[in-house]
Amino acid sequence: MDQVKTLISSGRLSTGDTLPSVRLLSSTLEINMMTVSKAYSKLEAEGILQRSRGKGMMVKESKPVGTVSERQKQLRNSVKPLINRGKQLNLTDEQILNLVKKMLKESKP
Repeated sequence: MDQVKTLISSGRLSTGDTLPSVRLLSSTLEINMMTVSKAYSKLEAEGILQRSRGKGMMVKESKPVGTVSERQKQLRNSVKPLINRGKQLNLTDEQILNLVKKMLKESKP
């Protein structure tokens, strides 16, 4: 699930792109078909993917859910470990911020 989300956020997958079938992906990754099926179902429930009859799972058009403040609150849980790790590595606030800014620039399609 995280890999699909990362591919979408990085721009390597965009709205309307079709994902591999459950059978193909499970074979390629050498994992159980039910694992892929459950992941696809959860991504569909989250509104990230949509099932298209005859085409399989497709990336759904993303529309922000919630206010900016609510979405920022969700992101805080991901940012805290990054800041803590940066502090453990004796990086300054400015160095951490510069790294994040650089990575944001690199992630633009």
